[in-house]
Amino acid sequence: MRKLTFIRTLLLALCMPLALASMPSPASAQIAVGISVHVGPPALPVYVQPPCPTEGFLWTPGYWAYGDAGYYWVPGVWVAPPRVGLLWTPGYWGFAGGVYGWHAGYWGPHVGFYGGVNYGFGYGGAGFVGGEWRGGRFAYNTAVLNVNTTVVHNTFVDRTVVHENVGVRASFNGGPGGTSAVATAQERAAEHEEHVNATSEQMGHEHAASQDRSNFASENHGRPANPAMSRVGERAENQQKRIGNGAASGKMSAGETAHVEKQEQHINQQVKSDRAANGGKLTPAEKKQVNREQNKTSREIHNDKSGKKDPK
Repeated sequence: MRKLTFIRTLLLALCMPLALASMPSPASAQIAVGISVHVGPPALPVYVQPPCPTEGFLWTPGYWAYGDAGYYWVPGVWVAPPRVGLLWTPGYWGFAGGVYGWHAGYWGPHVGFYGGVNYGFGYGGAGFVGGEWRGGRFAYNTAVLNVNTTVVHNTFVDRTVVHENVGVRASFNGGPGGTSAVATAQERAAEHEEHVNATSEQMGHEHAASQDRSNFASENHGRPANPAMSRVGERAENQQKRIGNGAASGKMSAGETAHVEKQEQHINQQVKSDRAANGGKLTPAEKKQVNREQNKTSREIHNDKSGKKDPK
């Protein structure tokens, strides 16, 4: 999630030092402003949280990231923490000096300041009420988290933390339309604790989101089609389900189903071969190629199910 700052204009270059000095969040060693832009991110979408896939996974809220094509949505997802005892502090956009700067999220023993942004699911703008670590196991508060208690048994219910009025869906701190939260003494203390950056799994998740045009705000107008996932890499699984659903409903012919199935098999084999050649990992170029092929397959599934054909 850490990105190099890019400056679009000389004015922005001159303003950034003053902007950072006046951010609502106090400066600290682990907080770094990545991408900075002049246009604020869209409001946070309202979505349903998928159930926790396995005990020990923690929820990381979805957020708007920024790339060459503008803002794109990174779906909320359940992930494995780097180690027992750590909690996730979400990243947030902060407005100051005429620009919006991204403050990257991090893992730590306590949740720090995340701009007062109400991400939901235990992240109401300050702290985290979705659960806690108890003797090396994470206990989930099912009053705010979607947990299948037939699979995950380490749970409790605390409804005192539930608030019906979720307030604004602002995705940034400061400026017109943003939250006005300021870091508390406890949040300042948390910022100075030892932290761990986003895991490689989380960074790969963000990269994959940046390659899917359905996540672009310019395409979805602030309403992403897939706002949340059960686990990283779920897109390939969902695509397989779409193939099955299309065939079952009769909207895809046997030939069309076989064609996209063959494409999926090719992609899976390609991933397997690339991983074997690179010690179990994909290079950035390989990830980009796989996402490009998945995008093509997604379009073909959509066109086949709707009866459309790509122009020759």
